[in-house]
Amino acid sequence: MRIAMTYTRLRVEERMLIDAFEELGADVTPVDLRTIVFNPAELGEWARYDAVFDRSLSLTNTLTSVRILESLGVRCINPLHAIETCSDKLSTTLALLRAGVPTPEVRVAVESEPGLQAIEQLGYPCVLKPTVGSWGRLVSRINDRDAAESILEHREVLGSVQHSVVYAQEHINKPERDIRVFVVGGNAIAAIERRSAHWLTNTARGAVASGLEVTPELADLCERAVASVGADIAAVDLLECPRRGLLVNELNHSMEFRNSTTTTGVDIHRIVAQHTLDIASGIASQAAGGGDIQPAARACDQTDGERAGSSGAPSREGALA
Repeated sequence: MRIAMTYTRLRVEERMLIDAFEELGADVTPVDLRTIVFNPAELGEWARYDAVFDRSLSLTNTLTSVRILESLGVRCINPLHAIETCSDKLSTTLALLRAGVPTPEVRVAVESEPGLQAIEQLGYPCVLKPTVGSWGRLVSRINDRDAAESILEHREVLGSVQHSVVYAQEHINKPERDIRVFVVGGNAIAAIERRSAHWLTNTARGAVASGLEVTPELADLCERAVASVGADIAAVDLLECPRRGLLVNELNHSMEFRNSTTTTGVDIHRIVAQHTLDIASGIASQAAGGGDIQPAARACDQTDGERAGSSGAPSREGALA
């Protein structure tokens, strides 16, 4: 199998994945997106690959490249619709609600005045988040009306157009931890808990991770969450509510895992690489059989028994650049 792994910076995770692909016998080519010129009209060099595995740190680079490649029939991992949904907190919330997956309550407004009403409908404290962002950046706990008015004013005056969207989420009084579960190919393969005395439990902010058993309840909930966004591979972040139990908070389409591999004892990178090769192999077999290859199916278009693992292969008609 020939895999292109797109990236913008080769971190430990990307090097672990390259090693795993090579150990599994794949021909893997790291491709720095910062050096590429795309021609949206033809495949060119991309015709060499059975699939493209995205590991770019830049969401803009990821969306741009995957959008072009999918339009040319290249199977990308993850598919564009999954990346778009996971990378936008509002889109994630809507997908989870459609699928009946429990998630914290949310209120949304597009101006500061109704934004204040949205916050007060949830009550204090509540959490204000940008709809697009990671590593807990610009996430605020709003403890009272004074704080709400101040932060909303700062967002309106100093923020981008995107920050005019008020995405307010109920505050969950979690037990000083959250849970992350890694789901690959529809199966929950490993889980960690992240503990911190701070209300934010991101490891990027100093939380300490340790391995956690994947119970049947945890596996079922996370597998349903990932199916709702149509992802091949994702990490699911959960909160434990004293009243409602486990709630899916967010999904990450391009998760970090180097520390989780150590704490869980699960070779996450190898399982991810193997699943990528399984997808690519299925596409190659279908192409060799002369069957009609269809683009990656959106989660909302699938039947109950389907998953987003079946999708389009690159057309071989484009001339090599």
